[in-house]
Amino acid sequence: MSKVADYYDDYTVRQQKIGINNRHLSIQNWLEKFGLKKTDDVLEIGCGIGTQTKLLAEYLNPTSRIVANDISPKSIEIGKTSLSNHKNIEWIAADVIQYNLQGKFDVVVLPDVIEHIPIEQHFELFKKIRSVLKPTGFVLIHIPNPYFLQWCHQTRPETLQVIDQPIYTNLLTANTYPNGFYIHFLETYSIWKENCDYQAIVLKCVRADLTYHEKPYSFTEKVGRKVKQLFKKVSG
Repeated sequence: MSKVADYYDDYTVRQQKIGINNRHLSIQNWLEKFGLKKTDDVLEIGCGIGTQTKLLAEYLNPTSRIVANDISPKSIEIGKTSLSNHKNIEWIAADVIQYNLQGKFDVVVLPDVIEHIPIEQHFELFKKIRSVLKPTGFVLIHIPNPYFLQWCHQTRPETLQVIDQPIYTNLLTANTYPNGFYIHFLETYSIWKENCDYQAIVLKCVRADLTYHEKPYSFTEKVGRKVKQLFKKVSG
């Protein structure tokens, strides 16, 4: 993995030049949409130089714990320096699969990172994530639309990173479902390209303790249902 770490050490120049863009803002919006609370503890895997981390730190309370992880030591050093005023961020330069993470998290976010982690490592990756995620928490995965990435492989290979593999949904479920996750939400949508270049995916834990109760209908809803049933009988 030293080759990958070296690549992303060099990639920091591009990250610093670009800064926060629409992709980062979109990821933050998805996090908030699916219930990120200001008091949550968050694990960010693949934080790079801390661009997404900055948005998280500005949203969360100063007492919330943020663990920002990346395989690139240079990325971590840049992030640690640029966000030194946020004392609640723990910076970890390591392979997250091998690293002994401490504590539990309400949210785990993978901002366009799993396409850069070899697929053969994904089972252990999600096993690790499941071990540190609270049962009531969620995982947000943001990735390029696999068909868009496939198109890039075919037509624009010079734009790809050192590892840049399409993550089709069947590959994702093969490594998440056996580890106690299910796909709660998946949407393919557009940021830069008209034909949907990204996917936002939310994983939640399979929980044996959950019960499902039918929501009682209000009086108005009951009357409405009765009217519809009578109308069907008359028209039928």
